Amino acid sequence: MLPHALHLLRQQRLAISRRPFNARGGKMQRCDRCMLREIYCICGVSHRTPCNAAVLLLMYDDEILKPSNTGRLIADVIADTSGYIWARNEPNEELLAKISDPQYQPFLVFPDEYAKPEQPVVHQVAVAAGKTPLFILIDGSWREARKIFSKSPYLHHLPMLSICPKTLSRYQMRVAAKENHLATAEVAAMVLELADCPHAADALNERFDLFKERYLAGKMSREPKF
Repeated sequence: MLPHALHLLRQQRLAISRRPFNARGGKMQRCDRCMLREIYCICGVSHRTPCNAAVLLLMYDDEILKPSNTGRLIADVIADTSGYIWARNEPNEELLAKISDPQYQPFLVFPDEYAKPEQPVVHQVAVAAGKTPLFILIDGSWREARKIFSKSPYLHHLPMLSICPKTLSRYQMRVAAKENHLATAEVAAMVLELADCPHAADALNERFDLFKERYLAGKMSREPKF
């Protein structure tokens, strides 16, 4: 697998770290790209799928360093995936430029109960002719995600795409604040379905299930089921 935007973002974040990031299972020998136990690496299993949608991940400071992060899986599948570390006081200029790029039609994927009074809320993906939908996902814990949204005025004018999960999350690598909270990759798969990209959604779900199974196998020192 060739390095993609999220691999490069992780390397950039590591380069500015003042001290090592010590995640649970930090002594485990992990693949530098998929962050799984080396013997369970999935980098040789490709799920890259043609898709007429783009994804932008706005990530809390150390989220990109966590082995359990599923945002990387989106970039494994969707070629037009970008990632940025959130900065409260100085938003990334490249991030702002991408949101305002006329080739894209941006949607902020977030629960509508948090929408600002002036913010339009949608539940379907209707894209103007010649535009590519750009799904903006906030990647971090639920507490971190709410903080990012609250402190980022440039997100408050964007159409908010609110989704209603029909099933509980399959994510078992961290404890969610609520049982209906989904992993970032699960959310992305749902919005890809709404954008009429079913093959990409299926590929991302397959990637997520493979990652989850091998992550847990490495954590529990057992053989993966697949």
